[in-house]
Amino acid sequence: QVHLVESGGGSVQTGGSLRLACAVSGVTFNDYFVGWFRQAPGNQREGVAALRINCGVTALADSVKGRFTISQDNSKSTVYLQMSSLKPEDTAMYYCAAQSRLSLSWTTVRRLDELDFSYWGQGTQVSVSL
Repeated sequence: QVHLVESGGGSVQTGGSLRLACAVSGVTFNDYFVGWFRQAPGNQREGVAALRINCGVTALADSVKGRFTISQDNSKSTVYLQMSSLKPEDTAMYYCAAQSRLSLSWTTVRRLDELDFSYWGQGTQVSVSL
């Protein structure tokens, strides 16, 4: 069973940086796509980034391109979301999600649609103040 644990959230000022981590356990790390999503109060959950493990292929939402990067550490079975130049509109609960590569193609996953991901973490809060 896939188990995802997020960490690294917090409160920063505009222009600051945070690095979120998603530790993946219970499955073979290489067999999964991992994505980051966020949900602000009153808004729908939106896709932020996704990664195809060990393929060097990533996808980023237009709203975060040039500011956020997604990466992996195989030795820790962990996916990171490095967030820089943070803005108040980045304030949200950030969720890590995973989906087996056996059931979906990267072409689908890179759309960053939450409906394509079956496994979810509990989330970590990011707050950006002026």
